[in-house]
Amino acid sequence: MRKPIIAGNWKLNKNIKETVELLEALKKELADIKDVDIAVCPVFTSLVDAAKAIEGSNIKLGAQNVYWEDSGAYTGEIAPAMLKEIGCTYVIIGHSERRTYFGESNETVNKKIKAALVHGLLPIMCIGERLEEREQGKTFAVLEDHLQGGLEGISADDMLKIIIAYEPVWAIGTGKTATPQQAQEAHKYIRDFLKKKYNEDIAAAVRIQYGGSVKPANISELMAQEDLDGALVGGASLKVDSFSQIVKGARK
Repeated sequence: MRKPIIAGNWKLNKNIKETVELLEALKKELADIKDVDIAVCPVFTSLVDAAKAIEGSNIKLGAQNVYWEDSGAYTGEIAPAMLKEIGCTYVIIGHSERRTYFGESNETVNKKIKAALVHGLLPIMCIGERLEEREQGKTFAVLEDHLQGGLEGISADDMLKIIIAYEPVWAIGTGKTATPQQAQEAHKYIRDFLKKKYNEDIAAAVRIQYGGSVKPANISELMAQEDLDGALVGGASLKVDSFSQIVKGARK
């Protein structure tokens, strides 16, 4: 059975002091959770302090982005080994906000995934359609494009180290959430794609998260879906109560 994973994407929020305070509270609130993997992804400047704050706890650290080169003249970028060195386990790659505002493409997503894997980071690869694409009936075409391009040249063994996050762009930060049926339909499509690209065992093992206005009120219903293995949580991950309730609601 796939172990659920709840990851908090803090985006551009929380300074170092606020980060440590939130993590200290989460550690207490979630200390007894063993059947759900928990991750938090603060801003780069807080990662070192976050790593110290969660040391020895059941909460793992993730970064919100990474570059594909180990070093060089790449002003403003962060290398995978640097993230690993400070204690990151996960890294979010290809979030729709990166694609929309910063020119991320399937090609850059693919390069970042490969670089992350080389250095022992577990990628959370984000895919999903915009509202106009859903309204035009292109959801599956977009998912196939993102999967095909992002996973180009990824071996079956490496695929087992990747988490896929289905995030319908129209549901991120809007308060709209895909219905559990819409989410399941997309997740099943992703799993079927993996079955065709790899095999049944790989498809059955890969964890697929849902992201898009996840809240305590909808997590249980979402998690009841057969192919949904967790959530990539935005705004609700910035508060102790809401994030804790989502983690607890993810227990199957």
